[in-house]
Amino acid sequence: MSMLTPPGMGGKYRVTGAAYPRMARPRRRRRIVLAVVGAVLALGLLGYGTLQLVDVFGGDEKKTVAGGTDCVQGKQGKPAAPAAVTKAPAVALPQPGQITVNVYNATPRSGLAKAVGDELRKRGFVVGKVGNAPADFDKKVPGPGILLGSPRTDKAAYSVLGTQLPGTTQQTDTRETADIDLILGDGFKALSTKEDADKALAVLANPAPAPSKKC
Repeated sequence: MSMLTPPGMGGKYRVTGAAYPRMARPRRRRRIVLAVVGAVLALGLLGYGTLQLVDVFGGDEKKTVAGGTDCVQGKQGKPAAPAAVTKAPAVALPQPGQITVNVYNATPRSGLAKAVGDELRKRGFVVGKVGNAPADFDKKVPGPGILLGSPRTDKAAYSVLGTQLPGTTQQTDTRETADIDLILGDGFKALSTKEDADKALAVLANPAPAPSKKC
């Protein structure tokens, strides 16, 4: 019997050999690591909760500016009414009597330039030359028309004349005078009604203010 075998124990319980059996050590390291990670997470959640409480119950008001509209938030987080929107000032537009229009026909339709020129004259525009379009434009204008003038011409004059015929495009040439050519194209059907043209002029003269954004 070996010296390692306690008295009275034999058979299959007999321990042989010269070395003591190794006992497994408890895995304390893993428990320690898990405890440390849990403590870090708990501290993080505690800090985040503290910041949220400070943000809710803080005494300072927060002011948010979005798209030019000021929204003030009080202690309870409820936004106040947005700042009043200042109405855009009226735009000074040239009167039809200050705009000279040359009407040219770039379509195969006979007498079109004269008919349009007569109607524009009734609406107060100064009508200059009337006739067929130059060769550079004759039968080469697919849309309703082109407004052609000097680069120095007041842009508002193009806008005023454009209310009479929506869909026109703008081009410039080398002229030094302030007159504007209205070249009628294949897409021309008729001028805007005077009522619609007057409404478009009113919108140009009194632009609507930009809508305020909600907080």
